[in-house]
Amino acid sequence: MTRITRRALAAAPLALAAGHALAAPKPPPAAPASVSPWPDATSLAASIRSGAVSAVEVVETAIRRAEALQGTLNIIVNSDFDWALTKANAAPSGPFAGVPFLVKDLVDYKGLPTRSGSQSGRFAGPATMQAPNCDAFDRAGLIVLGKSATPEFGFLPTTEPVATGLTHNPWDLTRSSGGSSGGSSVAVAAGVVPAAHATDGGGSIRIPSSHCGLFGLKPSRGRIDDFEGKGGVTAIGVEHVVSRTVRDSAALFALTEDIKPRASFPPVGMVTGPNKRRLRIGVLLENGLGHSPTSEVVAATDHAAKLVQSLGHHVDVTHLPYDGGQFMQDFLLLWANGALQYAERIAHAIGRAADTRELEAFSLGLVEMARKAGPQAMGPVIQNLTANALAYDTWFPAHQFDVVLSPVLSSGPPLLGDVGPLVPFDPLVARLIEYVGYTPIHNVAGAPAMSVPLYWTEAGLPIGTMFAARAGNERMLFELAYELEAANPWAHRIPPVHG
Repeated sequence: MTRITRRALAAAPLALAAGHALAAPKPPPAAPASVSPWPDATSLAASIRSGAVSAVEVVETAIRRAEALQGTLNIIVNSDFDWALTKANAAPSGPFAGVPFLVKDLVDYKGLPTRSGSQSGRFAGPATMQAPNCDAFDRAGLIVLGKSATPEFGFLPTTEPVATGLTHNPWDLTRSSGGSSGGSSVAVAAGVVPAAHATDGGGSIRIPSSHCGLFGLKPSRGRIDDFEGKGGVTAIGVEHVVSRTVRDSAALFALTEDIKPRASFPPVGMVTGPNKRRLRIGVLLENGLGHSPTSEVVAATDHAAKLVQSLGHHVDVTHLPYDGGQFMQDFLLLWANGALQYAERIAHAIGRAADTRELEAFSLGLVEMARKAGPQAMGPVIQNLTANALAYDTWFPAHQFDVVLSPVLSSGPPLLGDVGPLVPFDPLVARLIEYVGYTPIHNVAGAPAMSVPLYWTEAGLPIGTMFAARAGNERMLFELAYELEAANPWAHRIPPVHG
């Protein structure tokens, strides 16, 4: 295991680990253009408003791309293109009027079934209700084409459900797109839609953003006006979007944040650019088990640390302020308890215990784990996670950090099947604990974190870098993201498989 040390950082101010003996990492392969050939949602909406293009033309183009790429990438699990065209023809209003969009198939959207990537949902009928953030999408004029692919109930960080099949990464079809917002991320990366709905219960916005070369910010608990994230440490799920540009993410954040009088935080509003304030940034390299990531991830993290220091931010080394191994075990049991609740609801609906006709082997393994531990185990787990959340929150003032920079994952995009639901339960759990050791703490702490696409490997695979802050500090992260986007642009990077 290699650790960052203050001595190493002082001797080579931007090198992350002396044990890796890194020279300055090779820059990502040069691209021919500095702007994307695809307009982002903000530009697309402006073109529709000006009359340069019609909403119908834009939606028809998105549908053609979706149909052309569906067989290769497996992005959409249910759709209603006719209804989308009807809405486009009806002269939609709002700041994003006429812009095509997808909603992740873990949440309800009126008129479309919610199947949650599971065989248990195969007979689900159209939803008749939806959360306030989906109402905000509609008011904004977004045209929902359908529901995007997700792993079963979002349990795995890869989108390979038995129910709907593999979703492929457009940068390399043999690789995972990440999860659980894999379908949304692939659709944006491949140019089908400029932004798409996503959720995050343990990394599910940040992981596919990292693997697909997108910007993805996970909001604070309670920040978005939805049905999730309104409790304590066990309320780990939040919602937002994945996008190619920071401004699209910031605009959709402003449109969906909770601004009611009793909202969890004062409203952020629309963040439009960087801040001149220089930040104190802690750099974390080791995952929850205290292990260093792959050399490519080390290089990506080193590249990001050098970039923020070159921009005038103060960089220092840091380490997790809690026992990461115990945290991962506690988080896994919390995850398993969620699977048990799903299984019990399914059993109540069908009149028998759920089995492989309804749930994948991994989901059933989580259910068995929760049952073996028993309900009495959850008390200590919640106590431990509450202590972890406090340790996370006090980490920042204790070291005078504004932001912590770290990998999103221990590796770049894995091969399809490596962390999929067909891997036997015990080996899969061991792989997952190693692989996703960076992201779950922000869900427990209710804190914001973002994956920023600053690095591509020599093989052309994106590797995101994570920047995290204390709860409620989304404005700081958006402002930093704007600065990073200007200094190290990424929107021009187009995957080999695209619309």
